[in-house]
Amino acid sequence: MAPSFCCHFRRSLRCLPSRALWGLALAAASSAGGQDAPVAGITTAETAQRRSALAARLDSGVVVAFGGRNLVHDFSTFFQLPAFRYLTELNEPDAVLIMVVRGKRSASTLFLAPIEPRMALYYGARTEPATSMARTGIPGRPLAELGSVLDSLAGTGLPFYDIPDVETMDFAASDTLTRGQQAMRGLARRFPALTVRDGMRHVLALRARKSPAELALIRSAAAISSEGHRAAMLTAAPQHEFEVRAALEYEFTRRGAERPAYGSIVGAGINGTTLHYMKANAPVGPNDLVLVDAAAEVRGYAADITRTFPVSGRYTPEQRAIYQLVRDAQDVAERLSQAGMSVRTAADSTVAVRARGLARLGLIDSVDALIDPPWRVDCAANPAPCRQSYLWMIHGISHGIGLAVHDPLQGIGRDAAFQVGDAFTIEPGIYISTRALDMLPDTPRNRAFKARVRPVVQRYENTGVRIEDDYILTEKGLERISLVPREIDEIEALMARRRAIQP
Repeated sequence: MAPSFCCHFRRSLRCLPSRALWGLALAAASSAGGQDAPVAGITTAETAQRRSALAARLDSGVVVAFGGRNLVHDFSTFFQLPAFRYLTELNEPDAVLIMVVRGKRSASTLFLAPIEPRMALYYGARTEPATSMARTGIPGRPLAELGSVLDSLAGTGLPFYDIPDVETMDFAASDTLTRGQQAMRGLARRFPALTVRDGMRHVLALRARKSPAELALIRSAAAISSEGHRAAMLTAAPQHEFEVRAALEYEFTRRGAERPAYGSIVGAGINGTTLHYMKANAPVGPNDLVLVDAAAEVRGYAADITRTFPVSGRYTPEQRAIYQLVRDAQDVAERLSQAGMSVRTAADSTVAVRARGLARLGLIDSVDALIDPPWRVDCAANPAPCRQSYLWMIHGISHGIGLAVHDPLQGIGRDAAFQVGDAFTIEPGIYISTRALDMLPDTPRNRAFKARVRPVVQRYENTGVRIEDDYILTEKGLERISLVPREIDEIEALMARRRAIQP
């Protein structure tokens, strides 16, 4: 999935023939769950270790973590908030975790909401205080007691560590009216001397390094997602985007995924140049490229894969040129994404490859040529978003994956380096359309640029290409775990078989 604005292989795998790669993928899918035995989940021992690691980071304090709320409609299934699930592995609504930490040792309690007996016949029984220890390894108390317990703890002098109950950290600043955040504001009003600190940053730091059990779940999600993308490429003569989406999401479900990890992006033609296009209701033209950014979630853990393929089964010369340029950019990032290497260097390398290629194709004047951008930016302090090349490749190329589709990496900041235990994507893209030219402000510099490149842009009109794969870093090195055909000849060879496949 294309990174948000806030985001920042082993070589031997590339040498294997396609058939060997697919053998590895199918073996991974089978061992990870697929249509056979389900993959093992996270144990209560592992969640206990996570809480102990959090306590060690804090030394002393009170951790307050609200889980997700019960749904107020019957149109979807409840799924737990990532931070709460990380600490408890309880996938039920209306629960709160309290950890009292003293001297780096903690005592945890789950506050659990009862379900009325008649409602239990509709939605099933929930974990109760009496069964909480056996189910989660954490003692339980009724949710009705939470208020008095928080008031009592507020008088201890210990600082409170709030873990906000937000759906995703990408939009944490906007998601401010949650039950947990309202409760913490009320507590702060009742106890003005109370110190409330950010606990989420500590949880995110712990989540960044993936355990063997987490890596197994991510592998499973990637293997299932890979089969979904293969099914999408094999969809015979789709007339609408939703036919492609149906094929890949059917494969996710058939192989045991809980749900799509995010809204599936299936964009044909101009829709492929919209990064997070999720409507999937437009017709598909015979000469269109289809950009498919979709993946499965297994036991809460997400994959994230993108492929771009021609409806006709054969890339046009213009489509091939853009596709190969993106693929070359991904390849150079793979070579630079080893433990100890700079995350920024890997990203910058793909920008350089794509910018040189865009200049060679005549889509920009030069690697460093500028525009007057339509977005607010200080070009003197940050020239990158003001370059002509940025207009055609506006997002970053990597983010972590895990309990969230945009999960943290261990390295942070400008000097971040890849580390063993990281799970992440590499996803360069290029998106060409006259629509992007038309959004530029009417300035002399922009008028001259548009006049020069518009004829070239029209040759590549509505060509959106993104190639995204999933990787993990182990002691043995970088491993690509999303084994879907991605070379031009591999994709065309697979699609040549699609006439035998029924929609």
